[in-house]
Amino acid sequence: MSNIYVNNLGHKAVPDQRLEIVERKGLGHPDSMCDAIMNQISVNMSKRYIQETGTVLHHNFDKSFLAAGESHTWFGGGERVQPMELLMGDRATSIPDAFSVDDEAKETVINWVKENMPNIDPCSDIKVTSKIKKGSASLQDIFTRIGEGFLPANDTSAAVGFAPLSPTENLVLNLEHMLNSPTYQGKYPMAGQDVKIMACRNDEHIQFTIAQAMVSRYIAGEEEYFSLKKDMRHSIQTFLDKATPEEYTTGFRLNALDRMGREESGCYLTRTGTSADSGDSGQVGRGNNVVGVIPLNRPMSSEAAAGKNPVSHVGKIYNILSYHLAQEICKEVDSVKEVYVWLLSTIGDMVDSPQTVSVQYVPGDRFNVLCDPKRIQHVIEYEMSNLGGFIVDLVNGKYSVC
Repeated sequence: MSNIYVNNLGHKAVPDQRLEIVERKGLGHPDSMCDAIMNQISVNMSKRYIQETGTVLHHNFDKSFLAAGESHTWFGGGERVQPMELLMGDRATSIPDAFSVDDEAKETVINWVKENMPNIDPCSDIKVTSKIKKGSASLQDIFTRIGEGFLPANDTSAAVGFAPLSPTENLVLNLEHMLNSPTYQGKYPMAGQDVKIMACRNDEHIQFTIAQAMVSRYIAGEEEYFSLKKDMRHSIQTFLDKATPEEYTTGFRLNALDRMGREESGCYLTRTGTSADSGDSGQVGRGNNVVGVIPLNRPMSSEAAAGKNPVSHVGKIYNILSYHLAQEICKEVDSVKEVYVWLLSTIGDMVDSPQTVSVQYVPGDRFNVLCDPKRIQHVIEYEMSNLGGFIVDLVNGKYSVC
């Protein structure tokens, strides 16, 4: 490939910079819910299209808005006043004699909520409204132009990915996974799935601000709330003591808005374990990047990968591929410390023929003696030659998008 450009980035790797800020929105955060649900609809619909026609047909489910409901909560209970509403939009190909796109999408929502949000009744706590329409003629026509196993890109789009994750990014990711793990949730059934973590590293100290929605019916009163919170703090500290690399120190605050003496209004209470039941709305594309964090020190694409079709929409393919390429370069080229991969498509060109591939690296040694750009180019060319297998993995939902 003649359009691969490799150059030394010329600044410090993120872990060597003095300040680093990283955010993660957890499983039950309204934005993360939108990303995960709409992407699962795409995965399920892709499989259904293959079942009915032998191939993935045109669709994009990357637009949704989760409007907050209204609930009253009190220690020991709560009630729904207005349900949450998930408004789904964008485009999909219908096969009227085989299935209804709206019905398939709504069924996916119900199943996802059942599997991931145990305190939400998917039939009464959340209303699902579909505004999914058929695609434009020009975008549908793309799916008739297959050649050499690839489709034309349906957008002119840019993506950027990086590798490896910094120690701070890894800690944020693993901490949220712990807070939403079966072990932790089993120990603390009042702990909701709506988690948000903000980490700020100053030199070798990482300070975490953690918000975790609490389920009101499991808590008898204010005294028990703060007692449980103290116990949860102990579990978090134990995790951080084990998970934090020895060169770092950590500190954290849990539910920093809480105030003793203000009863329910001074505690982070929800009825269902997500702030979407009473106060916070969500939207596709406002959550984590495709490796699970919001890294404020890094360049990020504004393209939302969740819900886009996995065979022609470069907003999904290149977004995830850029991170995959960066990871492979770090694995195969041991003389680089940090890598950024930029991909740019042109609408109508085959997805395996990007307009530009740019690789920026931070060398692993101070004199940059060992880093051979040809080794990086070889990794890119090898991975692009195996793009078909990567797309099959996308179709099957192998890669997370949030």
